[in-house]
Amino acid sequence: MLEEDFDDSEILDEIEETTTIQDKYEHHRVVADKGQGLLRVDKFLTNHLEKISRNRIQEAADDGNLYANGKPVKSNYKVKPDDVITIELDHPKQELKIIAQDIPINIVYEDNDLLVINKVAGMVVHPGHGNYSGTLVNALAWHMKDNPMFDGNDPRPGLVHRIDKDTSGLLVVAKNEYAKTHLSSQFFHKTSQRTYVALAWGVPPEGEGTITGFIGRNLHDRKYMHVFDSEEHGKWAVTHYKVIEEFGYVSVVECKLETGRTHQIRVHFKHIGHPLFNDSTYGGDYILRGTTFTKYKQFVQNAFAVCPRQALHAKTLGFVHPTTGEFMQFDSEIPTDMQSLIEKWRGYLGSRIEE
Repeated sequence: MLEEDFDDSEILDEIEETTTIQDKYEHHRVVADKGQGLLRVDKFLTNHLEKISRNRIQEAADDGNLYANGKPVKSNYKVKPDDVITIELDHPKQELKIIAQDIPINIVYEDNDLLVINKVAGMVVHPGHGNYSGTLVNALAWHMKDNPMFDGNDPRPGLVHRIDKDTSGLLVVAKNEYAKTHLSSQFFHKTSQRTYVALAWGVPPEGEGTITGFIGRNLHDRKYMHVFDSEEHGKWAVTHYKVIEEFGYVSVVECKLETGRTHQIRVHFKHIGHPLFNDSTYGGDYILRGTTFTKYKQFVQNAFAVCPRQALHAKTLGFVHPTTGEFMQFDSEIPTDMQSLIEKWRGYLGSRIEE
């Protein structure tokens, strides 16, 4: 399998859209010649555009950004002679240059092929619209500036998966092309292992289970992801969960990913009615369970302040080393803000039991 055939949904640029989408800007334009035979548009563009994979083109179509003669089309649209095919996005085209920046990062393991990082909450993984510096990639460019095998000109240097800006935890970074291809294959074929810990509102059904559905951009607001019933608007996603501690109105859950879609855990738990605590994107930053007492409301507000982000941490990561063939497993401590939040709820439950 070629590298460009891997599913790019796990390594999308980290872009936080905070404005209402207005006009779109043309990023790519290809005009079919008069002798063009009928051909799927995703295949057509793959043949004509460098450094853009077929999966990324398909995602552009899913997001309503792929056009034929000025009209949005799906990725299975058949290109005809003289068709004008464009990809249009909501921000101006800008050449992205990776700038090396001396930014501290917590490296928990490193060898000649890869490094494993415990990312802090608040750090964007990859430069993108609105985030051109201060990202993990900028920090990596500095850390590996003397490594001739590290391709700083790669639009996503070393990245084979990602975690959201306000999610903390482990991710692996490749230091050369061979390692990147090998690790990408593991994420594509779902042989890597990832476990997350989260605090969710309420207690999910039966204490454990599996959440499924097709995840794609919300049809009314592309800033948000949504779970659909068919593959027309999204990609299949699977999250296994287990409740490991209950505090009455919230619960600590362990999540194992079978796929790696954008915002997967967050949107899946929103879908089943248990948004992650303080997840402002998916409605978890309101009091969704509990009493109407003023004292309780103040307690929750204080809890929001203790962990001012979605309570989600990528705790474990496992994969086969691309050179040695050894299966490597990494574990990380729950960060201070989430641990303090859990302790706060544990104390609240204890005080209610004593009353």
